[in-house]
Amino acid sequence: MKRREFITLLGGAAVAWPLAARAQQPATLPTIGYLGASPPEVASQWTAAFVQRLRELGWIEGRTIAIEYRWADGRSERFAEIAAEFVRLKVNLIFTYSTPSVVAAKQATSSIPIVFPTAGDPVGNKLVVSLARPGGNVTGLSTQQTDTASKRIELFREVVPGLHRLAILANVGSSNAVVDMDEVRVVADTLGLGVVRSEIRRAEDIVPAFEALRGRADALYVCADPLVTTKRVHINTLALGMRLPTMYAFRAFVDAGGLISYGPNFPDLFRRAAEIVDKILRGTRPADIPVEQPTKFDLVINLITAKALGLTVPPTLLARADEVIE
Repeated sequence: MKRREFITLLGGAAVAWPLAARAQQPATLPTIGYLGASPPEVASQWTAAFVQRLRELGWIEGRTIAIEYRWADGRSERFAEIAAEFVRLKVNLIFTYSTPSVVAAKQATSSIPIVFPTAGDPVGNKLVVSLARPGGNVTGLSTQQTDTASKRIELFREVVPGLHRLAILANVGSSNAVVDMDEVRVVADTLGLGVVRSEIRRAEDIVPAFEALRGRADALYVCADPLVTTKRVHINTLALGMRLPTMYAFRAFVDAGGLISYGPNFPDLFRRAAEIVDKILRGTRPADIPVEQPTKFDLVINLITAKALGLTVPPTLLARADEVIE
């Protein structure tokens, strides 16, 4: 089975899972409220990794646990609505990825445990008191997104040797994207790169943002958040039309036509988050479970996009890549 067919199959399965769970589950099963910040097809591999690890730990969907799936499709206004619904349903635990959705869940409840597999700067975004001692009802794994910004710029310069002016696209309605943008700007300044900030808040802002960039940048760094993840194909199409090489924080963007990504391996983070969920369901308080750090990082390069842009990726960089899309 080809990889794209496999992802499509998993995406369909993710939509079907809640129906199957409701049809089989006894009312007494512990229930996880799964708040998907992005569309299900984006998170299909991550969700599958999470469910598989739960199964390995004895939590079998529809038999020993129930999972209520809700998908916000990148619309931030949906985060609070879904979190409030989970509170009304009295789920045993809320599981969500992306900093804005975790913030929404935390604002909705101070008693239901919340676990995040990916969040940028959990302390700075006030999700936890400290990484070692979260201190509340929230814990999970940090993506270290800002910590890897300098590495991304370093890799970007290898692919785009003539990089002098860097555009940074970010949804400024996302606190984590703003932090990432600021960190990239600092790194770019130290390297003597000119910076063009491109700020959006809604999907409708994307096209005007690109029009404002025309002729002003050599490459584009896109700060990840649910909105831009949902619109990743549109963003890549616009970038390619303007011949702008793109750098991202994780591979879903490169699968969708972006040039290069470097960041934590998301399926691994979701598997490890399942282990945290297991601990909480067995009685450990979230406040006592330290926020963990990523241990696996992926460098993914899209050679099809590189060729379309007329770029030659150095063989030394290709040799270091975890995956090359050809």
